[in-house]
Amino acid sequence: MDETKEILQAIYKDSEMAAFSLQNLLEELKEKNNKIKETVTHILEGYKRYQKDATTYLEELNYPKIEEGKMAKMASRMGIRKEVKKDNSDSSIAEMLIQGISMGSLEMEQKLSQCEEKIDKKYYKFGKNFLEFQEDNIKALKKQL
Repeated sequence: MDETKEILQAIYKDSEMAAFSLQNLLEELKEKNNKIKETVTHILEGYKRYQKDATTYLEELNYPKIEEGKMAKMASRMGIRKEVKKDNSDSSIAEMLIQGISMGSLEMEQKLSQCEEKIDKKYYKFGKNFLEFQEDNIKALKKQL
């Protein structure tokens, strides 16, 4: 598979799913008085930017966007609802988000290490920036624990 396509599609898919999940989380927290909502909103805006930029790059290269399936989205929505009902403390929400972002971060790190020499530096840098964005989000969320 074309490594550039794989990286760009992974960034799109991850950012699209993260934005979907974070929007659902904010909806669940709408009537609650959580301080973490500001952090979640900031992270959501970042994922939306990466989703938009990945879309632009995919379109430039005539690659299709690949979104997460409906089942994964439904599972995410139900999982968020369940976790918020069980414990909607800022630390619990931060822990849940750290777990999700860490999984995506690990996948991106693996993909980037496998293709560093094989893709255009522009797209490699985009992938590295996305990885740093994820790591920064984890650091910000750890402050909420």
